[in-house]
Amino acid sequence: MSFTGPSVFPGGRNVRRPLEFGRTYVVRPKGSHQATIVWLHGLGDNGSSWSQLLETLPLPNIKWICPTAPTQPISIFGGFPSTAWFDVGDLSEDAPDDIEGLDTTAAHVANLLSAEPADIKLGVGGFSMGAATSLYSATCFTHGKYGNGNTYPVNLSMVVGLSGWLPCSKTLQSKMEGYDAAARRAASLPILLCHGKGDDVVPYKFGEKSSRALSSNGFKDMTFKSYNGLGHYTIPEEMEEVCAW
Repeated sequence: MSFTGPSVFPGGRNVRRPLEFGRTYVVRPKGSHQATIVWLHGLGDNGSSWSQLLETLPLPNIKWICPTAPTQPISIFGGFPSTAWFDVGDLSEDAPDDIEGLDTTAAHVANLLSAEPADIKLGVGGFSMGAATSLYSATCFTHGKYGNGNTYPVNLSMVVGLSGWLPCSKTLQSKMEGYDAAARRAASLPILLCHGKGDDVVPYKFGEKSSRALSSNGFKDMTFKSYNGLGHYTIPEEMEEVCAW
């Protein structure tokens, strides 16, 4: 499965060149397999570090799939390459969204989930830009299609986002209006968002505003947890919250 990163061809025309996803790490359930969750790491990380943490959680009936993002030039780093699910130009509310990159990663996640048994509940979660990709997947699921118009193929039962944000939040309302099926899917999809008030990478207000945007657009099973003093990382208290949820 390939990802796309920016490249410039002769004449200055921007095109997308294929990049490969990295290694996928799997944490198999220690008990009866009831759910599979694809968990997405943050910018510059890989699937291994999160798989080691997720393996320690007291959730014996969950299979965790932890892919590694492709290495690609990142605009916010001045074009320096890093593992990333999509390109980020600026962490601000007015920054443009890399729809093509988000679609490609959301499709990769859906492909991983579509290989699971039919009776297994499916979910997606992540940290930082992994959380952003998870929330983007949630909107694709409710709308029934990706940003490019292709059909979204899997049925999500849960979404978790730690220290992240909601991409394309300004267009969410127009996507939901007039679509009864989308409203039904949004209303029944459980979402857990957690964010530290001391986050100096993805500001707390991004998480708070993302939560409000989802709630105001029909995502009724929306839980938002905040943590005083927590920066851009996770702590045992937060992971215990995820387990309890």
